[in-house]
Amino acid sequence: MEPSEIYQALERSEFFRGLQRSDIEKIAGLCRVKTYEPGQYIFRQGEEGENILVIAEGKVALERTVELGSRKGTVLIGLLGKGRVLGCWSTLIGEPHNLLSSASCQLPTRVFVLKGAELRNVMLQNTALGFRVLERLCFVLRDRMQAVYGAMEKI
Repeated sequence: MEPSEIYQALERSEFFRGLQRSDIEKIAGLCRVKTYEPGQYIFRQGEEGENILVIAEGKVALERTVELGSRKGTVLIGLLGKGRVLGCWSTLIGEPHNLLSSASCQLPTRVFVLKGAELRNVMLQNTALGFRVLERLCFVLRDRMQAVYGAMEKI
């Protein structure tokens, strides 16, 4: 994949939209491209995470297995498509973390993979960029938490 394609996808993503061109270019240089087939898991709940992923194309089901007393099951948090972001957020604050959900591909899917620690280093070198990324993270997490609460009500 050409660097310009990665740049364009990041520029349109929910997480990096609105950043300066030079910042997105720097972040694009950290990305690896990974592809998945329908039914493949990108990650599973409980695994240790270190990556943040931007969906370039495809569809990913974000699911959580829960036990609430006698009520047990797997709930769909959301179906994520092009431009949506998922992964291990705590790596941006330098903390290890076990993933709280699973992500399975519903269609052929291509993602851009960023190591959270590498993005964190870029954010530390440019604190204005770091603030903007963490601000975007707050919005993404707010929306994700609302989806989780809605999904849990269906159990």
